[in-house]
This record gives sequence, C-alpha cells and structure tokens, in this order.
Amino acid sequence: METRKIMALGKSSLVISLPKDWLKMNNVGRGDVVSLETLRDLSLVVHPTIKTGEREKRKVVVIEPDEEEDTIIRIVIGCYLNGYSTIQLTSKKIFTTGQQKAIRDVVKSLYLRIIESHASEVILQTLMDESMASVEQGLDRMHLITLSMCGDILVAMETWDSDLAGSVLSLEDDVDQFMYYLIRLIRCAAINPSLAGKLGLDILDCLDYQNLVDRIERIADHTTNLAQHLVNLVEHQTVIPLEVWAVFIEVARLSFDSYEKAVESFILKTVQDSNIIINNQEKVSQLLRKISPLPSFGINDRAVFLELSAMRENINRISEYAADIAEIIIDRAYKPEAK
Repeated sequence: METRKIMALGKSSLVISLPKDWLKMNNVGRGDVVSLETLRDLSLVVHPTIKTGEREKRKVVVIEPDEEEDTIIRIVIGCYLNGYSTIQLTSKKIFTTGQQKAIRDVVKSLYLRIIESHASEVILQTLMDESMASVEQGLDRMHLITLSMCGDILVAMETWDSDLAGSVLSLEDDVDQFMYYLIRLIRCAAINPSLAGKLGLDILDCLDYQNLVDRIERIADHTTNLAQHLVNLVEHQTVIPLEVWAVFIEVARLSFDSYEKAVESFILKTVQDSNIIINNQEKVSQLLRKISPLPSFGINDRAVFLELSAMRENINRISEYAADIAEIIIDRAYKPEAK
C-alpha cells in the first residue's frame, strides 16, 4: 500500500498528490474532474469520472476445432457478462457449420453484433454503453415482460387457450436478453467504482439487484414451462375435473400476485407487503396439498399425469421465488446508511 503525506495549501486547505501510475492508468490529467466517495468505514475513495466510450476491453478466445457448440455459447456469454466490449473468437482451423450457428444464435440473445466474420475468426462487439445505461429501466422492462407472461398464462389456463399459451413461449428470449444486459451492468459496476457511482449503486446494491434479476428470470422460466405444459394438455384433449383445475388456477393467481407485489415493493422500496407475500407461500402450499398427490379422476395417460405434476411444481416455485424477493426487500430495509 502506497502512502502519501498531507500537505498544506494556503491557510485552510490540506491536499495530497495523486500517484502518477494511477493517473496514467485512468487517463486522468490536469483539468480533469475526479469523484470522491466516503465509504461506510470512513475511508475515502477517488473515482476517475467515467467517460462515454471509455477504453475498449477486448478478449481474444481460441476455439478448439472440436469445441462443442454449447461450450462456445457459454464462453461468449461469460465474456459478455464480464464487460468485454469486443470478443474475438479464433479457431485453430476453421469454424464448423454448427459452431458458426452457435455463435450467431448467442449473438441474438445478447446486446452484441458481428462486425467481422471469416472462416477461422469472428469478432463480436457489444451494443451497450454502460455509462449511458440504467439498471432501473432495464429491471422495469424485464419485470413488465415477465408480468405479461404471468397474466397471459393465467388467462390461457382459465380459457384453455393453447394459442395464447404458445405466445408466452416466445417472450422468454426477451426476458433472457434483459437478464444478460442487467447482469453485465451490475458486474461491471461491482468492479468499476466510477460506473457504480454513476448508476447510484454500492456493493450491497449490486448483490441485491443480481439476486432480484436472477429470481425474475427464474420466474419467467417457470412461467414458460407452465405454458408448454398447458399446450401439451390441450393437445392431449385432456378432461380435468373442474374442482381440480380450479385449484391450479387459484394457486397460479396467488403466486403471480405475490410476484407482482414483490417486484413493485422492491422498486418502490416499501416493506408493507413483504410479510403478506412470504405468508402467501404457506397458502400456496396448503392449496397444493389438496391435489398432492393428484386424485384419481380417470386419467390413464401417464404423460398427462406428469404434465399436471410438473405444472403444480412450477407454480409452487414461482411462489417461492416471490417470497425470496420479499426477503431481499426486508434485508434492504435494514441496510446501514453511508456516513
């Protein structure tokens, strides 16, 4: 750790000099502005002012000729989430047709574009500018898409509408795109204090927002699963007793309502509904016990029985994740204030 002596400047001001290496590293010079932040332990942090289009972060990845497509997708996602603005994929030979397709598929899921493409090299560039981004706006859009999925699948369950359920399936990719966008932004903020300051986040905020984004994405996944199972049931032309199906609809409505209240409470920073949301989980469990195990009502098709069991589990998980969000809200309510 480097030490600096405090010197007097005039009669009332005290100053310290900034290390030359730090100035060079952050491209800061005479006349530039820096930000000062007092942390909870009363230490002082100096942040260089973030600039639009700051230094390019480039990552070069060598892809093996026999690299599996799923592995390539995970590599690109990992580079993207860690804030690289340019990702250069280089094959030791040439990319196979499957590898090329995997690269193009993952680009569609992220805020990326292909700026160069050759037989043995593909260069990807992000469309994001973190300095102009907003966690709150991205979170709001991700939440609204997920909430619309919940509303549509509930109506589809009430009306036995497979077309409406099928339309829910197409929205999962939109939720995933916002999820990757937000996780990248949050991770960049966690390692870049100047970006965190611009976004109005601290380390605890980064942890809480990442947990929230993860829960919303999981709820969207389970809602997508519900839609697929409903489509399958309609295709089976299944006849389910009204009293049994009514329980499915009731627990789905209660779980979706808990999710909506939880995210809105997080955004508004209110804790009034948190205990209600957590207690709703017990109500959901009690209702699901009415159909656990599923009663015998003439279903001989094992596949149909499995579809209903899976729907029951997905609804329960949505309620559990809503309760998780409520617990995050309570934890944030007792977050220490910066001195």
